[in-house]
Amino acid sequence: MNSLEVLEKSLTLPSPLIPFCPSWHGAESVSMWVKRDDMIHPVISGNKWRKLAYALRSNKIAEVISFGGGFSNHLHALGFVCYTLNIKFTAIIRGDYSAAPTPMICDLVRWNTQIDYVNRLTYQKRNDEHYLAALQIKHPHATIIPEGGSQHAALLGVQELVHEITTPFDVIMAPVASGATLAGITSALSEKQTAIGIGVLKGQGYLESLVSQFLPHQMDNWTINHNYHCGGYAKVPATLATFCEEFIQTMPFKIEPVYSGKVFWALKNMLNEGFFAPGTKIVIVHTGGLQGARKN
Repeated sequence: MNSLEVLEKSLTLPSPLIPFCPSWHGAESVSMWVKRDDMIHPVISGNKWRKLAYALRSNKIAEVISFGGGFSNHLHALGFVCYTLNIKFTAIIRGDYSAAPTPMICDLVRWNTQIDYVNRLTYQKRNDEHYLAALQIKHPHATIIPEGGSQHAALLGVQELVHEITTPFDVIMAPVASGATLAGITSALSEKQTAIGIGVLKGQGYLESLVSQFLPHQMDNWTINHNYHCGGYAKVPATLATFCEEFIQTMPFKIEPVYSGKVFWALKNMLNEGFFAPGTKIVIVHTGGLQGARKN
């Protein structure tokens, strides 16, 4: 058994699907379940394993380069995977945290990650073909994985999430940031099922383009709700912070305000507004990300 097979043996897959019965107005008229992808692994949490799995399985990788911010769930998961599999890893991080590294960056350092802090102008080139070509010349044996792990191979892993769900459902909800998770979910649905993405950053039109680039043709079984980004990525107004704190105190699992918190907050408001027809069966995907909320 090779190291990748050993790692996969440690994963909780399929991830649990649990009933969700909050005492929210409107919740009594629908049926809900939470797909607990946050339970896949203590470190490689949520949709991060889904998006990395096929890239790791299909290539003999000696070196990996990828991108993210100072609290990136993607870099955190990928850093642990590379450390575990003895793969050289370079993390290109937006902003200079050298004087005050975040908990995520401290973990990367412990996992022998090569960290390259870049300014925002350089980071904006992360999808530029000339920048990537120069990076590839500098690291000829490296596999470059896009920010958030969003690549076509990611869809295959995310599709497995949907295939694991044996309970009939009508609607599935998930956060949207880099697009591949919603695209993978959408591409695995039946004709009668729909996906609702909750935008976690300001980007009406932009987020739709990120999802569409991964879909082979125009599909009309998905939408993105842009009403709950709270002003931008990682913006946490007091109302959202309070909601997350109360949720953690009263529910059987934790959420954080950047991804899962915005999805469940959106869900609560949509139920209150009567958005869902009575009897609708809803699955909410918990994509993990709890490490990003750590203080130490």
